[in-house]
Amino acid sequence: MSAFRSTRMIRCQRRVLFLASCCALALLTGCSGGGAAATSQPLAEAPGTNQGLVVFAEDSPKLAQVQVAAVGIAEIPIEEVNALGRIEVNPNLVSHLLLPVPGRIVTLPVRLGDAVSQGQVLLTLESPEADSSASAYQQAEAGLMQARAGLVKAQSDFDRAADLFQHDAIAKKEVIGAENSLAQAKGILEQALAAREQAVRRLEILGLKPGAFGQKIAVRAPMNGKILDINAAAGEYRNDTSTSLMTIADLSSVWVSSDVPESAIRLVKPGERLDVTLTAYPDKIFRARVTRIADRVDPQTRTVRVRAELDNRNGHLLPEMFASVHHVESTRSLPVVPTRSVVRDGGQTLVWVEESRGRFRQRPIQTGKRLGDLLAVLRGVQPGERIVTEGALLLR
Repeated sequence: MSAFRSTRMIRCQRRVLFLASCCALALLTGCSGGGAAATSQPLAEAPGTNQGLVVFAEDSPKLAQVQVAAVGIAEIPIEEVNALGRIEVNPNLVSHLLLPVPGRIVTLPVRLGDAVSQGQVLLTLESPEADSSASAYQQAEAGLMQARAGLVKAQSDFDRAADLFQHDAIAKKEVIGAENSLAQAKGILEQALAAREQAVRRLEILGLKPGAFGQKIAVRAPMNGKILDINAAAGEYRNDTSTSLMTIADLSSVWVSSDVPESAIRLVKPGERLDVTLTAYPDKIFRARVTRIADRVDPQTRTVRVRAELDNRNGHLLPEMFASVHHVESTRSLPVVPTRSVVRDGGQTLVWVEESRGRFRQRPIQTGKRLGDLLAVLRGVQPGERIVTEGALLLR
């Protein structure tokens, strides 16, 4: 019985040794078979020592897909103003056309949007005031002729009375009377001259010729510009001379109006330059000069209205276009990296820094403002360090 147990124990020991040998052989075979593949994969991280480190072999096909570039440096705005705005007509270059006198509009040769020149006829008008003005001029001319004739007679009477008085032929009071008549005649002549001048001036304002009846009044453009609004039609009789018939604006210069936050208004001063971008021309930057800053803060929006003047001689800018206003007060030199090189992982912002050929390490960074395709870095990398710009996903 004891011999049987001994034999059984020997067989169990042999079986255990055989299984152990098979396991060892399998491990050795697996390690030797995977060595070639491991050379094309990133090496495993060593906990506590190589955290965030990835190493590629020199002949790794993945390494050829990784592109690196040096960290640059740029001037980053620290204090700046950004505000939405819109294009407005320059109020200093706008004219609202009114009728000089009541009357009926005979012709209206211009249309909305037409470009007009100073002195161009915009409409013609039939008005009783035209004949009234012509009549007033003729009356003033007649009164002037009478006043001149009266002055000649008064001067002659005074000269005769003075001569007679020297020869003791008349009393002195008759000389004094003639002198008073002469003075009155001179006053009447002055009044007649003033009345004639007033009549002539009225004819000039209405564009009429003196001495002719039945003339039409031509209303002319007061300035160069474009017609932005028309509130009239041929054949209408207009009695109200205080209502605007047309709005003419010179669009060679326009304003951009924006509401700047109260906290940033200290950065904007009259005469400073602003950069303006428009929705209509997103790839072009226009230069404007601050002409006016409002004297009060809007209590609802807590903003201050700022207006700047823009050169528009090319005619690209139209009233009511949407715009964005940008003004930089101060800048700071900071490292910048391409936005495509930044990786966000687990709430962290990272870049891959090349330590040497094929050796890359993750590094957390703190980013700042974005400038196009570049991102400012406040902390984490220095100018000149080489970072991965393409292929960062292969390293993760």
